Amino acid sequence: MKIVVMGSGFGGLSAAIRLQAQGHQVQILDKRDRPGGRAYVYEQDGFIFDGEPTIITAPQLIDELFQLHGKKTSDYVQLVPLDPFYTVRFADGSAFYYNSDRDALIEQIRQFNPADVAGYEQFAQATEQIYQKGFPLMTKAFSRFTDMLPVAPDMLQLQSYKSVTSFVNQYIKDERLRQVFSFHPLLIGGNPFTSSAIYAMIHQLEQHQGIWYAMGGTGALVQALVRLFTEMGGEIFLNTEVEQISMNENTRKADGVKLKNGEFIAADVIVSNGDVAHTYLNLVPEKFRRKYRDRRLKKMNYSMSLFVLYFGTNRRYEQMGHHEIIMAPRYRELMQDIFDRKQLAADFSLYLHRPTATDPAIAPEGCDAWYVLSPVPNLAGLTDWRTQAKSYRDQIIHYLEQRYLPNLSQHILTERYIDPLHFRDTLNSYLGSAFSVQPTLMQSAWFRPHNHSEDVENLYLVGAGTHPGAGIPGTICSGKIVAEAIASRSSSPPSNPFN
Repeated sequence: MKIVVMGSGFGGLSAAIRLQAQGHQVQILDKRDRPGGRAYVYEQDGFIFDGEPTIITAPQLIDELFQLHGKKTSDYVQLVPLDPFYTVRFADGSAFYYNSDRDALIEQIRQFNPADVAGYEQFAQATEQIYQKGFPLMTKAFSRFTDMLPVAPDMLQLQSYKSVTSFVNQYIKDERLRQVFSFHPLLIGGNPFTSSAIYAMIHQLEQHQGIWYAMGGTGALVQALVRLFTEMGGEIFLNTEVEQISMNENTRKADGVKLKNGEFIAADVIVSNGDVAHTYLNLVPEKFRRKYRDRRLKKMNYSMSLFVLYFGTNRRYEQMGHHEIIMAPRYRELMQDIFDRKQLAADFSLYLHRPTATDPAIAPEGCDAWYVLSPVPNLAGLTDWRTQAKSYRDQIIHYLEQRYLPNLSQHILTERYIDPLHFRDTLNSYLGSAFSVQPTLMQSAWFRPHNHSEDVENLYLVGAGTHPGAGIPGTICSGKIVAEAIASRSSSPPSNPFN
């Protein structure tokens, strides 16, 4: 079959590689001048900045893609393990060095609060059960409600109806430790106070499989996957933006895509690696959508957005690690500002990325490459980023300078930033959300937009907004689900997709 994949993020690349391996004729179309989607790369004044994401886990999911062509990941890109995974820093000056060394974790917990050692042991056992039950579900297609029934008893037993923070708080009492073991939903666009406790399995995912870095940056991993795809015979076209999915009025199926330049590309199957809401709202006319009507899409809960500042310094700050999580003095209240009140708070939690701690080659000699990420409300709020971005940037730099990076302002050689307007206008994300649909209980698994469109029989969805969700493991798994679904349908008689 002729298959068009819209978007070259990890979900699109995962699906395209698998579909090409099945023998289909696959073309990837991307509106930008480089592949990667959100994993875009900025090169500026001798520095290399990964757009995002930067946290790689579950490397076996990456290995599977290369194995499809009889290759090894190491033939294309070098992945190295990190230790610690993160340094979690608090306003009182304390820091937690988070890794997979069980004895070291226990000792640090003892130093923070001896009474929480036993609680952590219970938490670890509980999250191990969630991991063992939940991780296999990441590659299971929840196409029908009945697909939920076999796993529902386990999900109830594992307290998936609780939020991540509620789940953690029943075991851990120290407020700082509660944050250490509950912040992970923020990495996939979720509010720790509303994301289902199923996402607490991220703790065990990291404990089992580690945190990794691709030498050269995440962009090097993207380039490796693009090279693999093209070696297999696939084609990728950049600077090629889709204006609309072309629909056949009689069959109500897609017959190709119309590009912004007026060109038409025919296809038997369309795979969208674009934002789910944008795909439906902007690319598929509403008359062809029985389930995902405009009103339904606009009522869904979408993730927060991000303000990300990329900068290079002419000195190195060796006291800082590769991944730094800097927690705000407020936790619940800040999440309420971001997710509920959708107002830009005076304080912030930050993710500070210093890849030159591991890979000095991505910056000039003696320099550091950085990005600092702040979760902010999406564009359903009233923040005017055209006027507030500069002052917000200044607040972040001042805070880092005062607390962690002395004389930072004097040492910045180059910088750039992205904000919610970038997510809306460049990445085509509805409301400028950085991770599409929020990972709440009622927006997970079957309740999440399906990988196989319920409205257009030959349209499939991969990426952050569909099952299983955001993050590199989630989006790669979405590509696997879609490739398996297409393989199954192409080898079986037609069926009614709306059952």
